[in-house]
Amino acid sequence: MNDGLAERELPETFERDDYRVLLVAEKYQTGFDQPLLQTMYVVKRLSGVQAVQTLSRLNRIAPGKSRTFVLDFINQEDDIYRAFKPYYETTPIGENADPHRLSELQHHLLEWTIFTAADVSAFATIWYRPKRDHSARDHQAMNAVLDAVVQRFQDREDEDREQFRGQLTAYRNLYAFLSQIIPYQDSDLERLYAFVRNLLAKLPARGDGQAFVLDDEVALRFFRLQQMTEGSIDLGEGTAYPLKGPTDVGSGGIKDEAVPLSSLIDRLNERFGTDFNEADQLFFDQIRASAEMNETISEAARANNFTNFAAYLDRTLDELFIARMEGNEEIFNRVMTDTAFRSAAREHLAREIFESVREV
Repeated sequence: MNDGLAERELPETFERDDYRVLLVAEKYQTGFDQPLLQTMYVVKRLSGVQAVQTLSRLNRIAPGKSRTFVLDFINQEDDIYRAFKPYYETTPIGENADPHRLSELQHHLLEWTIFTAADVSAFATIWYRPKRDHSARDHQAMNAVLDAVVQRFQDREDEDREQFRGQLTAYRNLYAFLSQIIPYQDSDLERLYAFVRNLLAKLPARGDGQAFVLDDEVALRFFRLQQMTEGSIDLGEGTAYPLKGPTDVGSGGIKDEAVPLSSLIDRLNERFGTDFNEADQLFFDQIRASAEMNETISEAARANNFTNFAAYLDRTLDELFIARMEGNEEIFNRVMTDTAFRSAAREHLAREIFESVREV
């Protein structure tokens, strides 16, 4: 796009009149110091120090530059405030990383019996040979150890796999952090670190490991541009959140969030750009009430698990919607013509009807 312009020339070239816009993907969140940068359009999630480093690209003084401007399509004002506040005046320090946590994590990882100390030793014996001495047979032997561990990992339940993966990641991150400042004398911890790093690279991805390929299946037909807020963020107010070291241990996954029916309209508006209000909620309340009073639907909820009941309800939804068509024609038309909208509404309705019927 830049006709072969070298990367190191970009800051200086940006001063010319023929370069007014810089498109960035990750690249210049740090290290790009061009005082003329005045406006930033943000289309990715930012948090913590990443938000501070990225938005601070604008904080350079230049002649004629009296203000800066950020147009953010993704982030919430409160999130940006929390990111900047700790660095505004005094930076409070929270919980520090505990060096003894490494030994505790080592114990927890071995408790799973997904791998043993012998596996770590067999891998490390080859790994710590001089790299120039590694042969194809050595690589095969190391992979054989890791592959056996991966197989035992796959034999576990989903919840166990994610908890184990979270502990592996915590150990890797904590050792990498602490080893920069603490000269560990325990070679077992170092060997386990090398083993964990290589094991994490071989573990299957969450889910089926397949990326979504939309190709021509999705086309943008409508969109709504709405200004959510305008102004500046006053960092002089409030209390800063303390900064802490890498102390958390978890899977890093995001669990599905149960949403009450009362907030269904808000979620549909947020996801699909609609403007339905609280009065429109009555349409779904009536659908739910009609379904709960229908003996056939109630019996299906009692006799099936949720997955089977949701599939059954999907086949009967048209009748329920048509019965209430005159109550709200706008929602009715959206439900009958927009597959994704219908699916989102059906999922919430099915859950609420299923739980309500079975509680009786």
